[in-house]
Amino acid sequence: MKRSWPFTNHLPVVLLVILSSLATSTSAQSQTSDNQTNALATWITLDAPPGWEHLATDILLKALPGWQRDATGNLIRRKGSGSPRRVIVCALDRPGFALTEITETGYLRLREVGSLRLHPLWTQFHEGQRVKVLTRSGAVPGVVIVRSTHLQRGRQANAAVTTLDDIWVDVGASSRAEVQRLGIQMLDPVVRDMPAWNYGDYVAGPGAALRVGCAAVAHAANEEVTQGETIFVLSTLRSFGNDGLEAALRKLGKIDELTVIERTADIGSSEATRVLKRQIDKPSYVPDISGIKTVHMVWPRTRYSGSLVESVSNADADAMRREIEAAAGIRPASTTRWISLPERSRAIPPADLYRESASLLKTLADVPGVSGHESEVRATIISALPAWARQRAVTDTEGNLIVEFGPEKDPVMFVAHLDEVGFEISAIADDGTVSLRTRGGLYPSLWEGQPALLHFDRSTGEQGPHRTLKGVFVSRDTATTKQPESVTAWFGMDAAELKRLGVKVGLSVTAYKSATRLAGTRFTARALDDRAGSTALVLAAKAINPATLNHRVIFAWSVREETGLEGAMAMAKRYGATLKRVFSVDTFVSSDSPLESTRFAYAPLGKGAVIRGLDSSSVATPSELDRIMKIASRQRIPLQVGATNGGADGSDFVRYGVNHAGLSWPGRYSHSPVEVLDLRDLEALTSLIKALATAPQ
Repeated sequence: MKRSWPFTNHLPVVLLVILSSLATSTSAQSQTSDNQTNALATWITLDAPPGWEHLATDILLKALPGWQRDATGNLIRRKGSGSPRRVIVCALDRPGFALTEITETGYLRLREVGSLRLHPLWTQFHEGQRVKVLTRSGAVPGVVIVRSTHLQRGRQANAAVTTLDDIWVDVGASSRAEVQRLGIQMLDPVVRDMPAWNYGDYVAGPGAALRVGCAAVAHAANEEVTQGETIFVLSTLRSFGNDGLEAALRKLGKIDELTVIERTADIGSSEATRVLKRQIDKPSYVPDISGIKTVHMVWPRTRYSGSLVESVSNADADAMRREIEAAAGIRPASTTRWISLPERSRAIPPADLYRESASLLKTLADVPGVSGHESEVRATIISALPAWARQRAVTDTEGNLIVEFGPEKDPVMFVAHLDEVGFEISAIADDGTVSLRTRGGLYPSLWEGQPALLHFDRSTGEQGPHRTLKGVFVSRDTATTKQPESVTAWFGMDAAELKRLGVKVGLSVTAYKSATRLAGTRFTARALDDRAGSTALVLAAKAINPATLNHRVIFAWSVREETGLEGAMAMAKRYGATLKRVFSVDTFVSSDSPLESTRFAYAPLGKGAVIRGLDSSSVATPSELDRIMKIASRQRIPLQVGATNGGADGSDFVRYGVNHAGLSWPGRYSHSPVEVLDLRDLEALTSLIKALATAPQ
């Protein structure tokens, strides 16, 4: 029987109106909060490396009428006249890296720019993450490489924190000449490539507090100064001793008051203080000609200060704006809406021979699917299959996806896996901090201090996009070892609010991801293991006409591979007695990286698919190796053979007497947010699967 809300039919009309008004008010407040954090996020995503602040000021000059740029690159706006004469300053630049070496094999080496040190883990926060090389002709995507998890058995748990000596950038090039053809030059800035990020009532990103301050200065500069003159400055070269500000002050001459948005080491912090304020003696960058003896420092309250996810709440941002308005001597603002900067253009994927495979790979790679939570990936694969395969697709009781086609004789199976490494919630503290347990092998340091996404599992019959909740992986304030002892995340709310939203122990958590093309035919994403294998199976299915087969072919996608081949074990019990052959379609973790030894697992990217003939859990027979190589040779499919670490789904079928071999593509930086492959190898793998599926068994 359908239940109605108790007493609804008897509520007084006035109470119903009040409840409706409250609901509308709450919705409006939520929308206002979202608008504010979205606007502030556009300031945080501005690229302004020291010396390259023009990348930001070019945008700001178009968006902010009345501002002018001086010879040092500072943006200046004057309002009012007479006395007192005030200056309000916020610096635009934030620390980054500069390119200082291009290796013969196409990798980039870096050094820091400027003297600022934001966080003890600042350099480590970039390891295994997407970056941008900012060139004179635009941004070039790249990744900061990391050792492959599979190739580091017995690694030290107390390894030292990452330093610049450990940092190499891969932009998809194979030589110095290829790098230069991308327009990359020595000393080009390299910065973290992060999305605009807000969660709960917070906006987050590198230098979030400073950028909120700059947004407050721009907001105040639009208002009327009631007495005297106020000079608003968005300055340059903060990372080099505030040289830009000093140059501006020398030209401005004598002033009466100077307010700088800056945090000093001893400024202090308090849960009850939204804006941190301190008056200090004149710093060295303030010239004597200014006549200033003391400087007012202001700074909004922050969480995770100095990290890539430094966070400022809407309430603290509003308090900062009011503080700047008071210091600037302006009337109360006529509007509380923050200035939103225009969205920057995004790169358009190249229209080349690999566009279809790259598009499908991105579609699959961007879908979350931590072990045990694969339903979204499974649904996406089903929708990508050709019509004849969708009609045959079956999901078994474990969650494995299986497509059988062809006559019922000499069955052969190809199996990829649906899941990826990630986290599950193991506990929820009263303040909303969630403790996480890993699902699969990974380096926790690669998630620390990064954007986080909590995923709600879809209920039976639930339609529409799956629900997520934004947050951040909590970073340590200090560290002497690389790996954190535990991983936690916070979503901007306490446990009671999380519970109201349906958050519970067992839900999955991942980092934000967005797969992209690198230079040439290279491609990067989290979960290429095994979305690349899944892509190859889908593309092979599209290329096969099932009516032409003379034997049974089974395409399968397993669950919980990363946590012990659990889905494959169930399939082995069902099919093991009847299968003739099984092929695991999974990553060949390659040592094709300057961080790895090429003693084994060496399969260069771009040289073709790989027979994973030997790994930690299985070995292919010489006769099967020869058969596969002969079929590939006849069809001119580029193919490599090698040994690597790790295990794959098909190994569990061997105990039933099934002939097993691994079919792979060479992949760099396994189980990290920046796995890399070559699309030529993916297409070779697709051709190999088709050739083996249609060959006589």
